[in-house]
Amino acid sequence: MKKDIGVGVIGVGMGENMLALNTNPHSRMEVRAVCSGTRKRVDEIAAGYGIAFATTDYRALIRRKDIDVVGIYSPDHLHYEHAAYALRHGKQVVLTKPMVTSLEQAKKLVKLVDKTGKLLLVGQTMRFDTEFLTLKKWQADGDLGTINFADAHYIHDMRPIGAFTPWRIAAPQDWMYGGACHPIDALRWFVGDVEEVHCYAQKSGMVDGYPLADDYLLNLRFKNGGIGRVLAAYGLVHPPIPMMEIRLFGTQASVRADYTDMQGGAIEAVFDKTPGHRPFRAQVDPVHTGAYGHGEGVDKYMAHFEECLLKNKPPNPDVRDGAKSIAVGAAAWQSAETGKPVRVFNEF
Repeated sequence: MKKDIGVGVIGVGMGENMLALNTNPHSRMEVRAVCSGTRKRVDEIAAGYGIAFATTDYRALIRRKDIDVVGIYSPDHLHYEHAAYALRHGKQVVLTKPMVTSLEQAKKLVKLVDKTGKLLLVGQTMRFDTEFLTLKKWQADGDLGTINFADAHYIHDMRPIGAFTPWRIAAPQDWMYGGACHPIDALRWFVGDVEEVHCYAQKSGMVDGYPLADDYLLNLRFKNGGIGRVLAAYGLVHPPIPMMEIRLFGTQASVRADYTDMQGGAIEAVFDKTPGHRPFRAQVDPVHTGAYGHGEGVDKYMAHFEECLLKNKPPNPDVRDGAKSIAVGAAAWQSAETGKPVRVFNEF
């Protein structure tokens, strides 16, 4: 297949997952430029993958005429700056989660996407993991009925992370956006917009130098009347449970799926129509390709984005999806500070 869609990648940590595009025979995309804040690292990546252009200046990458799509995997607090510059220079954008780190940035980015007419995909890998795609297929087929209650978590012992990504402590990374956005987006995917949030947050003191609260419990009320909850905890000894999990309780079934980096996951379901309510169980093999085993998820969302480009249709999740997840996080912070439920801004 002709490689006629040029891709530039900013950030070569998680962004390294994008480099598989160059050997994917089913994709028209080709990574032609890479950018990192570390000269030695970006030169090594370029040399290892045969990429002609390497830079420490994201503007130089974005301004290249042979780049059509910019993949942004830079530290969270730089996402808005990098995405806005790419959109203003006529590029399509793939932006890893969290889309941005404030409600005001989310509002501005939605307006900029509308103004430029370009596509923006938020790289939420949970939407592309086999475990969770299975639940989504059951929902689409009507097997779950109406979801009355939904529950999700993303937990991760963040104590060793600062050693190789020190920006997370120094910036600091806001884990309400950088972490909790995973289960927030997942529940929005299944149940719809969140209307109100009540949140408790605590600073565990377990992550050296981290100045913010790092453990969160969110209760959610959805616009459709359903309720849900999110556990997002990062100041902890990782417990003996999966890293990510979604549980959905519908009028026709109760189902769950989980995922852990490099370890695979499981799917379980009890369908009301099954005699004796006997549970269905399946294991999903681990993925070892790409950084942290996210290669397969990135392959899937890039194939989806390529289809969206070629057929001029909106990606999923798009800029408004990303903005609404950020809005839930912003309301959660406000709730944690005031001790009261907070309505979520959804008027994007």
